[in-house]
Amino acid sequence: MSLNIDKIRKDFPELSREVNNKPLIYLDNAASTLKCQSVIDAVNTHYSNEASNIHRGVHFLSEQGTRKFEETRIKIASFINSPEVETVIFTKGTTESLNLVAECFGRLEFKAGDEILISTMEHHSNIVPWQMIAERTGAVVREIPVNDLGEIDLEAYKRLLSPKVKMVSTAHVSNSLGTINPIKEMITLAHSVGAKFTVDAAQSIAHLKVDVQELGCDFLAFSAHKMFGPTGVGVLWGKKELFDKMPPYQGGGDMIDVVTIEKTTYNDLPHKFEAGTPHIAGVIALKEAVEYIEKIGLENIAAMEHELLEYATRKISEIEGVRIIGTSAKKSAVISFVMDEAHPHDIGTLLDKQGIAIRTGHHCTQPLMERFCIPATARASFSFYNTKEEVDRLIDGIRKVKEFF
Repeated sequence: MSLNIDKIRKDFPELSREVNNKPLIYLDNAASTLKCQSVIDAVNTHYSNEASNIHRGVHFLSEQGTRKFEETRIKIASFINSPEVETVIFTKGTTESLNLVAECFGRLEFKAGDEILISTMEHHSNIVPWQMIAERTGAVVREIPVNDLGEIDLEAYKRLLSPKVKMVSTAHVSNSLGTINPIKEMITLAHSVGAKFTVDAAQSIAHLKVDVQELGCDFLAFSAHKMFGPTGVGVLWGKKELFDKMPPYQGGGDMIDVVTIEKTTYNDLPHKFEAGTPHIAGVIALKEAVEYIEKIGLENIAAMEHELLEYATRKISEIEGVRIIGTSAKKSAVISFVMDEAHPHDIGTLLDKQGIAIRTGHHCTQPLMERFCIPATARASFSFYNTKEEVDRLIDGIRKVKEFF
């Protein structure tokens, strides 16, 4: 399929603005993607014409909002190939989704001496919740190491697996390195010792096909804002038999069946895990984001981004004194790099003066930075609306930074 990149770019109004009197080049997509016009319109429409609470009202606006809200759940279930719609839970984001699994599954299943495996490359949101539940239950968090290319060491992973392991939780794609992990193989290996597997799909959901049945995972988490949708909305998917056994994450409205002063019984899925008024407009707009991805096509998105990745990798590699961190053969469109002469924060600041937005710092992956003996990196992350011309401007910008120092 031949895609009209100029037409695509017009769907994202922010790409037409200037920063520091220069046309914006947005290369911070791993942190958050830009929003397409249909998503913006959906949010505006809800607050302008349809604002009302959902699920409990019998009037027109409430029923309309409830219908649209639940249509997004149906759309997400189809998008990730969930066998049930009710196992799609709306949260605030990947972070809350992972905290929910750690707290509710861990409280039920973990005991002293049990093991939780996470990799060196995990985002802090897939480290800290497991540490917190381990402290309370006596479980132990153990590290799956990565090699010099930024890939999970599969042989070390196999050696770590034992009947003591109750949970493995890793990223599908590394937010710092772009490494695409062999997640399906890792899930099969975890299940062979009776462990459950949680997938952090925040960095893969808008770039690769994510099929929960094909992967065979037990839980999967992702955020709307990394797939062209609103901030403050996330999804947690899980197997029904696990959700049915798990206690609620929070108490409040809509997650209850019957409440008395003495005792409360809980609602069915998905409402059991969705206490209180949700981000209604955001969830409704998420449907538009998914439909936009489907219109472009994940295969087309992957192909366009891979072409950008190869082009940018080649160009950056030609700059003397610049080193790419994370050189796995299987990568998403993320390039982390360091420069001999300049700290990553200085690189990011000087590129911003040229209208180029990248991310600098440890990217909430401090153990990974320690693994590579660096304090931080500069990270350029691409989406399908980026162009080779923008890559060329990035390269020119990096060269100017190098000359400055």
